[in-house]
Amino acid sequence: MRNKAFTPFTLRAALLMAALVWISPARAQAASPFADLIAIDREVAEFTGKAIGQNGGAMMPVDRRLRLNACMSPLALSWRTSRRDAVLVQCPDAGSWRVFVPVRMAETGPSAIARGEAVTIAVVGEGFAVSQPGEALDAGAVGDWIRVRTLRSGAGAYSQTDAVRARITRPGEVEVELRE
Repeated sequence: MRNKAFTPFTLRAALLMAALVWISPARAQAASPFADLIAIDREVAEFTGKAIGQNGGAMMPVDRRLRLNACMSPLALSWRTSRRDAVLVQCPDAGSWRVFVPVRMAETGPSAIARGEAVTIAVVGEGFAVSQPGEALDAGAVGDWIRVRTLRSGAGAYSQTDAVRARITRPGEVEVELRE
């Protein structure tokens, strides 16, 4: 009697199963020349401690159209600013890439400045401060950056071209910081 465990049919089936296991999606992903965007989403969620779409988490998944080079080193994640409004994800490999992932911010309290409101614009530098009247082009809370425009000197009207970004320091006041 012949041993049925080693027939050509069962041997081919076993080889086919082994090939399918070897060419699994995980193995195919590892061989891809592009970064695993789902893994980036997971790392951002771990970094923020919140899931995608939740307050404090990424607003949405990383754009699936991106074709980022695969990163051989562990990804470096940090907050873009002290306001924690976006996560900076970067591949530390030489000549590689970086991506900003916007974070859904919790609803803040009432605006400190409304759009169209008259504001005092303070320009602050090392050892001096100058202020002048202006108009808010955006609404925002204390700490937010908004656009403002200055009052045209002697004209009594607001300039259409002198818009600058300023940080709200308190209701009715914004600050532009000069850097050297």
